[in-house]
Order: sequence, then C-alpha cells, then structure tokens
Amino acid sequence: MRDSLGVGVAVGLSGFAFGVTSVGAGLDLLQTCLLSLLVFTGASQFALVGALAAGGNPFTAAAGAFFLGTRNAFYGLRLSQLLALPRAVRPVAAHWVIDETTAVALAQPDRRTARLGFTVTGLTLYVLWNLTTLLGGLGAEALGDTDAWGLDAAGPAAFLALLAPMLRTATERAVAGLAVVVGLGLLPVLPAGVPVLAAALAAPAVLWARGRRIGKGGRR
Repeated sequence: MRDSLGVGVAVGLSGFAFGVTSVGAGLDLLQTCLLSLLVFTGASQFALVGALAAGGNPFTAAAGAFFLGTRNAFYGLRLSQLLALPRAVRPVAAHWVIDETTAVALAQPDRRTARLGFTVTGLTLYVLWNLTTLLGGLGAEALGDTDAWGLDAAGPAAFLALLAPMLRTATERAVAGLAVVVGLGLLPVLPAGVPVLAAALAAPAVLWARGRRIGKGGRR
C-alpha cells in the first residue's frame, strides 16, 4: 500500500504537465482529457503532443506514440502469469498495464500482494492522472512553462526508484546498463518510441553472451 500510493501520487501529479503541454500544443480540453482517459500511458501521450507541438504530421505523431506504447504489451505477458486475474476483469486490468503498475507488482513477494500493488497503483494513478490532466488543461495559461516546474520528471524518477532495488545480480545490472546505452544511442536517429523497443533487445543479448561464456567455461 505504501509503495502503491507513493508511486500513484508522485506520478499522478505529472498529469498537470501533460494537460498544460497538450493544450499548448493546440489540442482542446476535451481532446486532452480523452487522451488521458483512453490512452493512459504518459510517455506515449507526451510523445504525441510533443510531436504535434513541433509541427509534426498527426499521423506520424500517432505512430510514434503507438510504437512507444507497445512496450506495455511485453509487460502484459509477464503480468498475465504473475497476477492470473479472472477473465472478466482482464480487459479493465489491461488498461492499467503501464510502467508504474508493472514495477510495483513485480516488486512484491507473492501473488496476493502483487495483485494488491497493481490494483492500488493503477486506481490511484488513473484517478489522479486524469484529475490533474483536467486541472492542467484548465490552468495552462496560468502555469506557463512546464519545464520550469519539472513535473514531467516525476514519472521517470519514480520508475527508476522502483527499478534500482530490483537489479540485484550482475546480469540484471548489465541488461539495464546496455538498455540505457542502446536507447540513448538510438534516440537521435530513430522515430519516437522505437529506441525504447530496441533497448528491449539488451536482455536477450546479455543472456546470449552469458550463455556463451558459461559454455566456454564448461568446455575448458
């Protein structure tokens, strides 16, 4: 409950920044609120309105946001086994499969607490994100430049704070380090969202290299 509420509140406040950014990019208040209600994956939402603000084509902006959002499908594969939710609630739960709910659920020691962490994080974050999106959209002119507030950094900061304690082995740390290098290296040359997907290749690459090393050691 502590982890879930802490993450939900911290990241939920980022909705202010999204509301301001979206309205500033030319979307109206209804479009801004519908994005948070129906898309509900902050990175993709920021990617979309950021591309529109830069004068990008709406279809290109939507494609970038889509590619960035596909990472949630990989989260879903893992969470479907961990949570083992009844079929009736899976469509609702799927809407809450995002970075923060995944991190909190995976950090729990058993299925019961994983379900609790996922549910409380998802509910808290969904309510606050949508509420602050509305408030941010309404107060866009009053808030001014969102960069000065730093609200858009709350989500990544909370996710990294959850991820760091989970990197217990050298292999896990190597995967994380390689993913950072790949993601940042490809950021200037690939469309938005694609570097994140490419960074996921760090896991099989590190595991393959580790397997080869162990295999050579065995032969010697």
